[in-house]
Amino acid sequence: MQLPRILNSIWQEGRWLKRKVAGHGIDAVISDNRYGLYHKKIPCIFITHQLCIKVPGGKRAERWIQKINYRFIQRFTACWVPDLAARPGLAGDLSHPDLQPAIPVTYIGPLSRFEKLNLPEIAQHLLVLLSGPEPQRTLLEEKLISELVHYNGTATLVRGLPGNASMMPSTNMIRIYNHLPQEVLNEELHKAGMVICRSGYSTLMDLAALSKKSILVATPGQTEQEYLAQLHLQQKSASTAEQSSFSLAEALDKANLFSFQAFPSSGKNELSAAVGRLLTSLR
Repeated sequence: MQLPRILNSIWQEGRWLKRKVAGHGIDAVISDNRYGLYHKKIPCIFITHQLCIKVPGGKRAERWIQKINYRFIQRFTACWVPDLAARPGLAGDLSHPDLQPAIPVTYIGPLSRFEKLNLPEIAQHLLVLLSGPEPQRTLLEEKLISELVHYNGTATLVRGLPGNASMMPSTNMIRIYNHLPQEVLNEELHKAGMVICRSGYSTLMDLAALSKKSILVATPGQTEQEYLAQLHLQQKSASTAEQSSFSLAEALDKANLFSFQAFPSSGKNELSAAVGRLLTSLR
């Protein structure tokens, strides 16, 4: 049902880019998952971790969606995938499909806005990161707030409402924010002994960058998040909980008994190398 709106957005993006290229003498484009930002006359790179898109309906539906997906991706000069080249990486089948696009594909490693700091971790401190569409965001928030008041340790809850950065009514033990700027959130992540969050891919890359233990709660009905949560449960890099039957005490008991394994990492800066190759080709 959303396809006509998506196609219109792609068309509008393409028109916008043609004007910018003509007006500013742009030499190349790096598109962060925006299908319309390609140009026939200059190199254009497409960034995505979704070479395979998980949808209800199984493999047949996924192959049909992949065909459409690749028709748009293959308009670009190359594709950069923010994941490790070795399967399963952080995204599993999403970034390591059996069939690759018919353009050069480069794995540039997971990307994160956060950096490791020399800050101590507080064992009983929880960080809750809420995000995603309504009403699911609010449903999970209500469950968590009602149970956090009985938690014996300290907790910071970030509601995921960036329109208002103010702090909500809180206590010495539980602090609630609508939103936190990047620097402060980075510090909160370091302090947390456990992070409770959605299983979106950007969040997983942040958790991996800081080597954080987490309880992943997939947004109901979001096939990709449900897949990623199960993938990392199987890899033992994260514990999980279902939103419909969520219990903070049970989720923490499960996580405390969970044998956490480190997220996979490469230690290389593949992104810098990819950008360097692109700049060399332009010269």
